[in-house]
Parts: sequence; structure tokens; C-alpha cells
Amino acid sequence: MKQPQRDITLRFLAEPQDVNFGGKVHGGAVMKWIDLAAYACAAGWSGRYCVTAYAGGIRFVAPIHVGSLVEVEAKVIYTGKSSMHIALKVNACDPKSLNRRLTTHCIVIMVAVDQNGQSERVPEWIPKTAADKKEHDSAIKLMEMRKNIGEEMQIFVE
Repeated sequence: MKQPQRDITLRFLAEPQDVNFGGKVHGGAVMKWIDLAAYACAAGWSGRYCVTAYAGGIRFVAPIHVGSLVEVEAKVIYTGKSSMHIALKVNACDPKSLNRRLTTHCIVIMVAVDQNGQSERVPEWIPKTAADKKEHDSAIKLMEMRKNIGEEMQIFVE
């Protein structure tokens, strides 16, 4: 059996259709790229079709300019029975200089599903290095925070 792929990097140029009224790449385009990278990462890890269950903690750190080389890095930092927590970083640079700078980061939770939309088991990811363990522990802390935030947000969906 082939080893699951834990991480992936998507690279492409920011195009004119990605620009907002202020002349920079709009947040919706960045969020789409994040979702695509999260899907590719989750599918590579699980070997299954996956859907987005959560996207949060999105921080837009710096703007992206049209023509920039954009890199969206995604990696599994925690697995549940059917879910995968994916940490994402978006870097951008002038393709001539390759001086990358962080523009956006977040966490996305993907769930593996079958053809009927029912969740399916995913391979367990076990942290090995100190950095892996730190990311794994952070994912567990973030789960507890999301539970509390979810309870607070309940007033908006009642």
C-alpha cells in the first residue's frame, strides 16, 4: 500500500481576475486557494473524496499583488476517525526575486466521505518529531477553543 502524503504545496501566479477594487488579490480568491490546497492535502492523506467541515483562524497578514508567485502550503497536523486538521500558509513573492513573505494562514478541517456523503475512516497521523508534536498539541487545544466558540455562536443560528 502506498504511503499517505502528509503535505502539499500548490504554486501559481495571481491573475488579474483575482483582484479586488483596491487593486490587490481579494480575500475570497485566497480562501478558494486555501480550500483547494486543503482538499488536495486531505485527499492525498486519506485516499478519499473529502469535504470542508471547518475553516477558521484565517489571518490575512499581507496583500498579494497581481503577478505574484503564490504558494499555498498545506499539511496534516491531526487526524480523527474521519477528519483531518490541515494547517495552511500562503506565501507570495515577485517571481523574479523569490523573496517569499507570509500573506495568510489558517486551519481547515476536512472530512473523508463516501459516495453517499457518509464519513469514512482515515489513516491515523502520528507525530514523530518535536515540531510535529507541537503542531499536534496545538490542534488539540484549537479543538477545545472551537467547541467554546461554537457554543457562543449558537445564538446566531437559533
